[in-house]
Amino acid sequence: WVTSRQIEAARVALTRHIKRGGKVWIRIFPDKPITKKPAETRMGKGKGSPEMWVAVVKPGRVMFELEGVSPEIAQKAMALAAAKMPIKTKFVVREEAHADAAAE
Repeated sequence: WVTSRQIEAARVALTRHIKRGGKVWIRIFPDKPITKKPAETRMGKGKGSPEMWVAVVKPGRVMFELEGVSPEIAQKAMALAAAKMPIKTKFVVREEAHADAAAE
């Protein structure tokens, strides 16, 4: 799971590093509520109130996308964002489809 606070910390790290050079897309959304009962509360009496929201991230899921910056800056920015994540991440470069078609 990735919490909404972790996603926001990664977003801030990305946008600060690329400054005003490119565009950032966040491809995950925290849509799962995690509930918690108050401290020193007896068992029972129903489910606790929502404590935080998380995004369920499975292997292979694209979490962030960058556009309009050089690959070196993008890799450094993504490394900063990956440091904020509680899971192992990988930097992937997407090959443009129209560039391949123009080369043929």
